[in-house]
Amino acid sequence: MAWEGTPKTMLEYPVQLGAGMKRCLNGPMGESTPIKGGCLCGRVRFQVSEPLLEAEYCHCKRCQRRTGTFASASAMTAPGTFHVTEGEELLSAFRPGDGWHDYFCRECGSDIYAQSHEDPRLICVPMGAIDGDPGVRPALHQYVAYAAPWDPLPDDGLPRYDDGIPSSRARGPSF
Repeated sequence: MAWEGTPKTMLEYPVQLGAGMKRCLNGPMGESTPIKGGCLCGRVRFQVSEPLLEAEYCHCKRCQRRTGTFASASAMTAPGTFHVTEGEELLSAFRPGDGWHDYFCRECGSDIYAQSHEDPRLICVPMGAIDGDPGVRPALHQYVAYAAPWDPLPDDGLPRYDDGIPSSRARGPSF
C-alpha cells in the first residue's frame, strides 16, 4: 500500500554542503566520532565511525506515524560506517514495499535506524537516538505538504519542500 506523502528515499544527498546545509563536527560537547546511540531500554546500541553526512526533518505521514510526532529528525550515515554494537537479536523491522525499512528495538519500541530498500548501503539514524551532540543539524524540511495540522512549521529559515528534495538539489549516491 502506498502512503500519501511518503518519500521513496528518506534522505537524498546534497550537491555540496553549502548555504542551508549545517554541519558541526565538533559540537558543544566536543564530540565528533565515533558517534554512539541506542534505544530507550538500553539493550540495543549502535555506533557510527565517521561524521554524519547531513540531517533533515521529514513531515511525511509515514514518519509522523513512525515517530508519533510532527516529523522525524534523521541523519544520514556514510556507507559502511553504521554498526549495531549490542542487542542486534532484539531488532525487528517494518519493511514496506515502497519505502525505507525501519528497524526498532522490540523490547521498548525505540527507532534505531532506517535502511534504503533500493540501496542497503544507505542508512540513517534518528537524531533522538544519538548520545550527545550528533555533529550535524537538520538542514531542511521535506514533505511539508503533509505536515501535521496541529503543529505549525517553525520559522527556522531552513528550506522547505512540499514533497521530497528536488532532483536539482540532490545527487545520487556515488560510492
